[in-house]
Amino acid sequence: MTVDADTAGGDAAVDGDAAELTDTDASTETNPAASTESHSASVVGGTGFTGGELLRILSGHPSFDVVQATSRSADNMTVGRSHPNLRGLDLRFSDPADLESVDVLFAATPHGVSMERIDEFLAAADTVVDLSADFRLPDADAYDEWYDGHASPEYLDRAEYALPELNRENLPGADLIAAGGCNATATILGVKPLVDEGILAPDTGEVVVDVKVGSSEGGAGGGAASSHPERSGVVRPYAPTGHRHEAEIEAYLGLSVSFTVHAVDMVRGASATCHVFPDAPVSKGDLWGAYRGAYADEPFMRIVSGGGGVYRYPEPKAVAGSNHGEVGFELDPGNRRVVVFSAIDNMTKGSAGQAVHAANVALGLPETAGLEFDGLHPVGAP
Repeated sequence: MTVDADTAGGDAAVDGDAAELTDTDASTETNPAASTESHSASVVGGTGFTGGELLRILSGHPSFDVVQATSRSADNMTVGRSHPNLRGLDLRFSDPADLESVDVLFAATPHGVSMERIDEFLAAADTVVDLSADFRLPDADAYDEWYDGHASPEYLDRAEYALPELNRENLPGADLIAAGGCNATATILGVKPLVDEGILAPDTGEVVVDVKVGSSEGGAGGGAASSHPERSGVVRPYAPTGHRHEAEIEAYLGLSVSFTVHAVDMVRGASATCHVFPDAPVSKGDLWGAYRGAYADEPFMRIVSGGGGVYRYPEPKAVAGSNHGEVGFELDPGNRRVVVFSAIDNMTKGSAGQAVHAANVALGLPETAGLEFDGLHPVGAP
């Protein structure tokens, strides 16, 4: 049954306006003494949705100068032809075979490309940030199980996972950074505080995750399933089991999860509902302590859990176009269940924004540089 937020009682009414911790409560500058020097950057694979999102963010970044964007299909065409929101950007696509020497190379290529070209990428740039799945998993055995093997397994130990909320301490100075998958990012951000607090431990408890994601996850060439007539109005389970992001979640949280993904009628966004069954009893206070302890100082994380108004829980629409992530929870003591909600924009926090955030940390730049946009309200389907 749907209960209107304005008439809801119980804990939601008690928590009230205090239930939401926004980014204004957290530190907005984790490294105030960070360098503000300029860095040259390129985007390999610039015509896709993720490439366009990278170009949007980087073009407004105070410390990055985009000198090259590559595309085989759009060689010598203006960036604005593929990305109409960037028509004011004075840049043309060039052939990806002719890479310029830059400080940072962002690879927004399909899976399998970066692992084949990684030597070339590292020769062209001091730092490579890969947004595909090619370096996300920590060992070659995982690629044998979940993908089709790996062409450059010797680089897997060298790669650092991009999500700063999980791996910030290992990012400074990293020269190979692997951005996380959007579904995995939403899930990890939701469940990680419970792991950190010991509410969930490896091989204990049960975690069932259901992610609903927008059509942009399928990319610019997503095929018939992502076309508007087929996508409109659906809540379609497209990966009931065996989704590759499950491997990523298990690798970085150390938990076994049961993972399902639905395609829904929105363009941007990923919303994860995680049903968690801890082995030991847990209180609402324990949950607030875990989430506040994990995210109070994170510049892009917001705790939204049972407050007032329409948006009482994490909602992709509330973070559309931004690098923010929202997390929330409810306790079901009768079933010894914790329901965790998390929401991100899959194109930004789940991909390009996460990549730029990680690059900021790696290069010693202010963490929030180029990522301060708070999103829009109201908007249509995000």
